[in-house]
Amino acid sequence: MAKLNVNGKARDYQADDGTPLLWVLREQLGLTGAKYGCGIAQCGTCTVLIDGVPTRSCVRTAASVKPTEKIVTIEGLSPDGSHPVQKAWVALDVPQCGFCQTGMIMAATALLNAKPNPTDRDIDDAMTNICRCGTYNRVRAAIKSVAAGGANKTDAAGIIHVDRSAS
Repeated sequence: MAKLNVNGKARDYQADDGTPLLWVLREQLGLTGAKYGCGIAQCGTCTVLIDGVPTRSCVRTAASVKPTEKIVTIEGLSPDGSHPVQKAWVALDVPQCGFCQTGMIMAATALLNAKPNPTDRDIDDAMTNICRCGTYNRVRAAIKSVAAGGANKTDAAGIIHVDRSAS
């Protein structure tokens, strides 16, 4: 049996070498927060953190992850939703359908861990996940809210539409 370090626990799994990490997480370990969206690492619904780096688990094979590498899924971020990014998502009503949001939250968490006070450009560069509902402005507001140390409904009033087409 192979081993993965998932959410702080050593977990055994059995899969072919080419099996994507996403399928091991969902089907063998019962961690269904990361979703299958595209299968080609473009949409980000499958994003997990591996040693703090946002990783598209639909294309990363489970066999390529060393047992010493630390995988964090949305379930391991905070089992009760008390992580600051999760709280901001709720306070600002970020999700609409919610399908992409676990990946968005994981990417936002990695960004804020690396850059506690991200600029708009930092957010644009880091948040490459696709949201079919178009909640990008609320995602930006939630990230800025966490960076400012809080998350409440009034933070959504500061949503600014940023046009990067001219830059």
